[in-house]
Amino acid sequence: MAIKKKQKSEGDGSIRLQVIQQPSVDSSYLNDLRGSFFEPRREGSNSTPIGPQNTKSHNSSHCDNTPEKKLTLFALRLAIIEKTASGLGALGFIWATVVLLGGFVSALKKKDFWVVTVILLTEGTRIFSRSHELEWQHQATWTITDAGKHSFRAIVSSSRIFIRVIKATFRPFSAIKSESQQQRHIADDIQLITQTQVLPPTRQRTWKSSDVPVVTYAGWVFLSKNISRALYWLQLLSALACMTLSLMRLIQQDYVEEELEDGNMKPALILFYALALAEALLFLLERAYWEWKISICKLLEQVNRECDLGATDLVSIKRFFYDAFSSCINGSVFDGLKMDLISFAEELLHSDFHDEQLIGVQILQKFVNSDRFSSDTLRKVGSSTEVMERLIEMLSWKKPEEEKIRRSAAEIVSRLSGKRQNALRVAGIPGSMESVSSLLYTGRKFDTKPYEIWERHIVADQINYEFSVFNLLGLLILKKLANDHENCWKIGNTRGLLSKIIDFTNTGERLLRNDMVTESQIKAVKRSLQVVKKLVSTTGETGKMLRQEISEIVFTVSNISDILEYGDNHMLLQMLGIEIITSLAMNQDAREKIGSTGGVIRHLLLIFFKPRLTEDQNKVSVEAGEALALLTLDSVQNGNRVLKEEVIERLVDSLTDPVLQINSSRILRNLCAYSGSENFFCLRGVTAAAPTVLHSIMVEEGKILEVSIGLTKQIFRFMSPEEYDEELNRACISANNFVKKLVQILEKYNLPHIKVPRIRRFVVELVIWLMKSQEKYIQLFKEFEMDKVLKVVAETTSELECFPVFSGSIGLNRHDQSLSSLVDLAFKLLMK
Repeated sequence: MAIKKKQKSEGDGSIRLQVIQQPSVDSSYLNDLRGSFFEPRREGSNSTPIGPQNTKSHNSSHCDNTPEKKLTLFALRLAIIEKTASGLGALGFIWATVVLLGGFVSALKKKDFWVVTVILLTEGTRIFSRSHELEWQHQATWTITDAGKHSFRAIVSSSRIFIRVIKATFRPFSAIKSESQQQRHIADDIQLITQTQVLPPTRQRTWKSSDVPVVTYAGWVFLSKNISRALYWLQLLSALACMTLSLMRLIQQDYVEEELEDGNMKPALILFYALALAEALLFLLERAYWEWKISICKLLEQVNRECDLGATDLVSIKRFFYDAFSSCINGSVFDGLKMDLISFAEELLHSDFHDEQLIGVQILQKFVNSDRFSSDTLRKVGSSTEVMERLIEMLSWKKPEEEKIRRSAAEIVSRLSGKRQNALRVAGIPGSMESVSSLLYTGRKFDTKPYEIWERHIVADQINYEFSVFNLLGLLILKKLANDHENCWKIGNTRGLLSKIIDFTNTGERLLRNDMVTESQIKAVKRSLQVVKKLVSTTGETGKMLRQEISEIVFTVSNISDILEYGDNHMLLQMLGIEIITSLAMNQDAREKIGSTGGVIRHLLLIFFKPRLTEDQNKVSVEAGEALALLTLDSVQNGNRVLKEEVIERLVDSLTDPVLQINSSRILRNLCAYSGSENFFCLRGVTAAAPTVLHSIMVEEGKILEVSIGLTKQIFRFMSPEEYDEELNRACISANNFVKKLVQILEKYNLPHIKVPRIRRFVVELVIWLMKSQEKYIQLFKEFEMDKVLKVVAETTSELECFPVFSGSIGLNRHDQSLSSLVDLAFKLLMK
């Protein structure tokens, strides 16, 4: 990438520059690694994509890929049969009460009177049983305590409905009520059923009703599963009795005596018995269809497998099916078709019962972790603010009985945070960062004791609480949220959160060199380092603020120092720690804090020079070299600390190592440029690198060429004119060829280059030093028309060349002297 000169603007004579893409000319090893802080990077160009990247296209929506549709269609068919049977039953009930018992009651034979009465009683019993069977099926999924409480309420309401059925049956014997009165009673019954099924129990402020049972061991006496089974058999017996009696009378047809035969009596009874028989047959058909699909075809188990919910979650499918069937029965037969498991789970999240909340959150947990359903689930959950707020609220639930709900909610939020839009919505919910912070628990608290900064505490009543799981989930959520610049700012401004994150980086020899350490402990350290890395590498003012706050936490650098010292067996942790040090070193104050922390620079040097056998070891060494280059940039104290380790000879030798060459050149240049005069004799050994860097100038390109030119000028400072002329001769390089090469470099890089932003500055600095040291170079530069090349440089200077390091596209540590002023100085020397 380069900057192309554009036309001058009229009036102010300024130059507009356009960034264009050019093929990279650097063939060095480091080009294969990630971008360096010594080159600017466009925002987002090197950012890690949020969440798992799926290259497969999802052409089908959730509606086309929903196994639960089999259940809703099954519920629809059952509801059609059920409502047809109920319609026939209602017609038969009205016919019996209005026509038979109302109009022909005195003419009925005693046998028909009691048969009609028994049929009405059996139909009433079946209606009563049917109306409450689904409710008792729901009770079967509650805990024993809740079952007792809810069963008692259900029995009270069921008894009231049963009494009304009995009264309705015998009502014609006293008086025939008006149709409007009957409709009102039916409406009251339906309303009572609805209230029993839908309304949640009222929560008490200071005590729970389950703590004061109405009947001792009511939860065992009225177990919902047994009651629902009893209601099931009661329905079957009622239907069989109704069918038997109706069929028997239709066969016999001795309704009236021949001498008292009424022309309307016989058809009226035949119609009633036919209606009763049809209703019973339809009900038995429904039950047979139910049993065939549920018991023989195992429809619930089949859907459960297709939804990847697992055998233990079969209760979730049962609850969904019962709700869908209830919707079809209580409302339109098509209401159940509108239901799906995601919406069902979202509704359960807002329940007042832990069991229902757990069912809802576990369904969503399984779906977001499923390759088949995750995309649609995350999209639907992410678009519902109420559901996301509920999930965020669950993160702060700390009661032991709420542990499963909290864990599942944390997994869902972690998956939601993997999508950028959802991550922004999660962070945008008020109190979300505090809820995520509540997941983190290290067992340490900060005290004010004079000789003990912190000590470990164990929560006595929660010994079996899985804190490690919540720690990992909390750090995973933060890691994904930190991919967004705005979220990093929110994380940094959440009270106490940065200290918690840094606390997880505490390791030491007892952890890193312990063969018995658990995987979760290492994973917690890794994730905390990943979060810190994302925070400190943030660009702009937010990044500057975060780097300052994190460097001010007293444990940050010391914890990373332990990782560098004892993390030989955990290369990834070392890599993350070094990357954090590198990012923190972009701030001048942080450089001094890092350098003054005992052992950091020494550990970095040991890692930098450590023998390497694998590609990963190469990357760690390169990162350690970049950290040292940043730490020694414009820092006299850190330079002195490096010199105390007596590594000049090793740094010079590493200039021939293609992996270490670039950062070794940077470190040596910084040591020469920023060390005081008292270190002159210590740095004299750097002159041994002259043949290597001169050779690199003549043959290399890209980054190696850039750092070699920068180091050459610093090496020449420790040599007399005769000595560096001798070094040129020893390298078989004539003064003419050397000057010609410098001119050619400026001609090639006639525009600022994003990969080597300091190459033209280093060349101009070297040109100035050569002309100041020997007058012969002034004449040589004139012969090769250096003035024309410098003129082009002067016309194309940019802000890109004014900084030694970059945070993204923002330059840091501006050079004291601009490139344009250096070019002016070179012009003056040429004009002598």
